[in-house]
This record gives sequence, structure tokens and C-alpha cells, in this order.
Amino acid sequence: MAKNLIIVESPAKARTITKYLGKGFSAMASYGHVRDLVPKSGAVDTENDFDMKYQLIDKNKKHVDAIAKAFKKADTLYLATDPDREGEAISWHLFEILKEKGLVDGKDVYRVEFYEFTKRAIQTAMEKPRELSNNLIDAQQARRALDYLVGFNLSPLLWKKVRRGLSAGRVQSPALRLICERENEIEAFKSREYWTIEADLVTESEFQARLTHFREEKLNQFSVENAESADEVATAIEDAAKGKLLVQSVEKRQRKRNPAPPFTTSTLQQEAARKLGFTAQRTMRTAQQLYEGLDTEGDSGGLITYMRTDSVNLAAEAVTEIREVILERYGAENVPESPQTYKNKSKNAQEAHEAVRPTSAARTPDSLKKVLKPDQFKLYDLIWKRAVASQMRHATMNTVTVDLAAGDVAVLRSTGSTVVKAGFMTLYQEDTDDKKAGSESSSLLPPLEKGQQVDMKKLRKEQHFTDPPPRYTEASLVKTLEAYGIGRPSTYASIIQTLQAREYVTVDKRRFTPTDVGRIVNKFLSEHFDKYVSYDFTAQLEDDLDAISRGEKSWRPVLRDFWEPFHKQCEHKDESVQRKDVTQEAMDEDCPRCGAKLSIRLGRHGRFVGCTAYPECRYTRNLDGEPGSDEPEVVEDRKCPKCESDLVIKRGRYGKFIGCSSYPECKHMEPLEKPEDMGVKCPECKEGSMLKRKSRYGKVFYSCARYPDCKYAVWNEPIDETCPTCGHGMLTKKITKRRGTEKVCPIKECDFAEQLEPPAE
Repeated sequence: MAKNLIIVESPAKARTITKYLGKGFSAMASYGHVRDLVPKSGAVDTENDFDMKYQLIDKNKKHVDAIAKAFKKADTLYLATDPDREGEAISWHLFEILKEKGLVDGKDVYRVEFYEFTKRAIQTAMEKPRELSNNLIDAQQARRALDYLVGFNLSPLLWKKVRRGLSAGRVQSPALRLICERENEIEAFKSREYWTIEADLVTESEFQARLTHFREEKLNQFSVENAESADEVATAIEDAAKGKLLVQSVEKRQRKRNPAPPFTTSTLQQEAARKLGFTAQRTMRTAQQLYEGLDTEGDSGGLITYMRTDSVNLAAEAVTEIREVILERYGAENVPESPQTYKNKSKNAQEAHEAVRPTSAARTPDSLKKVLKPDQFKLYDLIWKRAVASQMRHATMNTVTVDLAAGDVAVLRSTGSTVVKAGFMTLYQEDTDDKKAGSESSSLLPPLEKGQQVDMKKLRKEQHFTDPPPRYTEASLVKTLEAYGIGRPSTYASIIQTLQAREYVTVDKRRFTPTDVGRIVNKFLSEHFDKYVSYDFTAQLEDDLDAISRGEKSWRPVLRDFWEPFHKQCEHKDESVQRKDVTQEAMDEDCPRCGAKLSIRLGRHGRFVGCTAYPECRYTRNLDGEPGSDEPEVVEDRKCPKCESDLVIKRGRYGKFIGCSSYPECKHMEPLEKPEDMGVKCPECKEGSMLKRKSRYGKVFYSCARYPDCKYAVWNEPIDETCPTCGHGMLTKKITKRRGTEKVCPIKECDFAEQLEPPAE
């Protein structure tokens, strides 16, 4: 048995690190978290200075036992889990378990961390081991305790005051508040009309100009509010111009545009959403694969540095290599005299950490295209281009602004810009979420001189209406969470995932809309626990956790300051708040049947308008004003395949479905929506695709499209990967509270599991 035992989180890492360290070392996987809080009240003992009660995670017991067995025969233990609070906590929990078993005495235990999974980085880290960091461990314990205290106290209140089965999270609740407040802004928005006046002009080529000044007054967006005003302004311009405008001034400027810094976790998720259409979870899952490494021509090392980071720094040797790549591929003119440097925005970003970058810039995306899967290639290509572009020379732009006069009546302005030297723009440009109208033009203006007359071909009047603020995309939500200081790099994806899993939000055209239940939950929390879902309070708590991780604060006083007022608030609201006050919203409208007041209420299928005199009066209608109806909608041109009765669209507790009109005599049911093709071949028949379906009870499952000829089915989302342990032709994605998101084998006898995302807070 090897004298040195090294522990990493995944079996893929364990296999690779064994190759790198050679004889004398044995690598094993913890398979993610090994202990968690006891899942019941009292796991955080608020009466005993917040002592925390942990238990071994059942699924990982066999892996921990295997590690303990191996450590009995080893002399030294190296804990090499991920280089963040989460990884530090996993190492600490494992150390505590081994200590309880009496295996630590007389043996050396070290913590090692590396930010890229390459042979050089691993060997360097092994030469500089350290002890476990009590500061990082305390910060993670405090975070876990806070999340537990919020969840175990707010969730029961939601069960009582809103609906059974609901839950609240310390960080997800402010994120939900952002989405709900944006929806309220959209609903309250009143569109406003405005007009612009534009001229089509021609000299040796055509160009456009827009009215900026009228009768010596600078116009704002709403200076011309209606068609009558637009007609009046246009007529005055045409009368004064008589078909020609006079060039009043020509201003030429040259400006520099600098490249964006290399990726942090947040900016990586944002750009992957904008450019690739990836969800935050998909981005982090793919980045994890690139970090852990793939077999590329015999080298199974990692392709990118650690993907959970707030830092925009690059290691000196990485910058040197990137500059060499730029020189070779893009020429000396694109290599700046000195390296580009960037300032970290995050208060807790550690200078020793790096931005997300390729482990070797010389390993170009094209050289890896044959060995990477499509998602892996797209993300690697994005990371490589951003990192390389960040060290390229700035772009140089020429801008020209021309003011043209229509007599003494009006001034119209035309702006154009051209790229003189593309610099970094040759390789990469950063995207934005919602491009505004009238943004910088890239058109080229013809040569113009002051005093020159220009022919006006046409004067156009354009009607516009203001738009409501846009709903959040994943990219803009992550950007806003980061701006408010809500969450940290490791939590953005899980925040979004949790909001969707709890059905507090839906995603349509990649934008978030709160559900009725989500809005009621937010209303309850915002009205009765405003402090605890406020952006400032949540951000301050994150700062406190960061301070604990730096050793500037003690974790127990931070918990005490939070718990005492929070606990009193929970007790007070439990007694004082009535359910009807939470789930009903008063309306200044009388019931058309009985004359009592109407209210907006929360029902099994969402919000509706109902009479406050219920159950004596059962008047209801939908929120859109249509009366409620008990008459089911008949499915045209189809009959029940069992009894030939009409098929009807019904609504159950899990949504709409098609059922037989002769129910309960005939219980035929079928889904209303067409099953979604998951793009994964059935591992059993190897012919049909796996389809996403719903059971008659509303539970999602995945089965072969060739049913009933092939009856293969699984409950978890299929992944197009073969199990590395048993060779089964398909893995599945499993989500649990304790383990987070895992890649697992659906074969019961196989114990393969690999963590993709940490547990949600």
C-alpha cells in the first residue's frame, strides 16, 4: 500500500492525479461532501452557542470507509479537495471523521490546493502543503448554519401562511425579490409616445442625420410627443431647408477601446448565456469537465484553471505564454509594450487566485475540436478567446460628429465611427444583455467640410413608444446579484436552479417570470421579513462571512447577532399574521352575484378573483376578466381510444391533461404536451431517443420513444455519457438537497457518482 494517501473530490481527478504523482502515492475520491447537518430541528443548537450536529451522508459511507481503511496503512494524508470554502469544509469533515476513528494520531495530515489540474501545478502544490484553515472552515460552518436557521424557521411559516411544501432560502429569497420587483415595474409601466425626426442626406454617398435642436432649444426624448407636433416640426424644417442642409461643424476624435478582463465566475456565466445560450448550471457543469481534464492525445490534465473565482488576475507565466501566442498568431502590432493589468472589483478576491483561463494558451480551441464534446468546445473557445484578447493591444476608433443646420430653425446631427486598428477586436468582443436603441453607430460618413451644403432627399417622422424594463435573463440576473453582493461565485448557478426547482419562477425565451406562488411568497417575505430579504442586509451578511474567512471576525458572534432578532420576528409573525392576509389581496370591486367585495386569491392552480363571501357565494373569474367555468374543453376530431367517448382537456393538481369525458367509468388519461426529445439514445435498444414525459400524477420521467416495444425508463434526466465504472451506455443527472447535482449511473448495482454542482443554500 502507498505510504501517501491523497484525497480529491471526484474519481476522474483521482485517476489523473495517480498518474502525475506516481509510485508512493494513492489517490481516492470523497465523491463530494461526506457529512452534513442532521436533517431535523436542533441540528444547530442555538441554546448552546450554535454547536452543530453532523452525520455521515449515507450514500458516501462506503467511500469514507474505503478512505479510512486505506489511511490505516498510510503514513501521510494529503487533503486536495477544491480550493475554496466548500472544498476546505469537505477536507475538514473528512479529517474529523478520521480523527473520531482514532486514525490521525502519529500521522501527518496536510492540506494542498491547486487552481489548475495540470502535472506542474499539482507537483508544485505538493511541495507547499499547509494546515487546514480554521478561518475558511468557520466561514463555511457559519454559512451552513445561517442557511439552516433561515430554512428551518421560515419554511414552516410558509407552510402555515401560504401553502404546504414551500420553502425559503437566505440567498434565494432576495433573488426572487429582484425578479418580482421587476415584474411589478413592468405591470405598472405606462408606455409613452414620442417621435424622432430623421433626414436621409446625400453627397457622394448617402447617410442619415437626426434632429437634436429646434428653434435654439435642445430636444429631449419627449420634446416631440405626438403626430401633430411632428408634422409641425417637420414642416418648419422643410420650409427652412428648401432641400439642403448646411454643414455647421465637423468634429473628429480618436479614442481607444480596451479589452475586457479575463473571466471571473460571474462574467463567464454572463457571456456563456449571451453568446452560447447556456444556463448558469450548464456553464458550470461544462467548466467542471474542462477543469478536471480530458484525455487529449495522452494528456488527461485540466484544460482551464479553477472556475469558481472572483479574481481577474493572471499568473506571470500565463501572461508570458499568452503574449507569445498573440505574437505568433496575430503579429507584433497586437502585442502591447507591457502586459495588460486589471483591478479586482470583488472585496474578497484574493490576489493569489487567478481568473478563469486556459491552462496553456498554446493549446488552441481548433487543436482540441476533435476531442471535445460540442458544449466543451464552445466554452473552451470562449474562455481561450477572452483570456488571449485580454492581453492584446487596445482597439483604435475614429469617430466623426457632424452638425447640419436647416436655416436658423433646426440642427441635425450625424455620427459615424470606423475602426482604425482592430487590436483585440480581431479576436473577441464582449456582449451586452439589452442593446439600447440609438447605440453607437459603426457607419462610415462621407467626407464633409464646414460650410458645405448637403442635399436632403427625404425628411422622415418616426413614431416610437417607450418600452418597459426587460425581464431578467440569467446573465443580467447574475450581474445584478453580483452588483448587490448577493451570493458568491459558487452559488449563482444554485440560486437560479433552486428558484426554478421550487417553481417560484418560470423561464420563457430565456427570461424569468415569477409564478403566482413565487409572487405570494415574495409578498409575504417582503412585508413581514423585509430586513432579512433586503439586498443590503444580505450583502452585509456575505461581507461578514468573507470577514470570517479572512480571520477578521468570529463566526459565533455573527450567528448570535443574526439569530436573536430573527427568531423573535418568526415567533411574532407566527402569532400575528393570518393566512388570508397573505394569500388574498383586497379589490375595490363588488361581486356581481351577491354584492360582497371581491379579492384576488391564491388557489391550487394560481391566482384568481373570488368573492369574499365564499362559501356562501362561489363567484370566481380569471385574472384576465374571463368568468370561471366548470365546462371542460372538448378535443376536436378525436375520441377516447378505450371507449370512443369525447376527449376533453382537464386541469388537475399537476396542470392540464387530456382525459376521457366518461370518467370515472373510463379513466383514460394522456399528456397535453408533446414529449421533449432529450437528444440521448436509449441505452437498451440503442435505437429510440429518450423523451421527457409526465406521469399521470405529474411527475417527470424519461423513457424510450419506441415504447411499448422498448420499455426502458429512468426518473432522472439522461446524460449522453457512458458510465466509466460499469460501461452502461447512459448516465443521469440527479439532484438532492444533501449532495447537490450529481452525475450518476442508473444501474442500482453500480455506485458511480460524480458531483456537478454543490448543494443549494
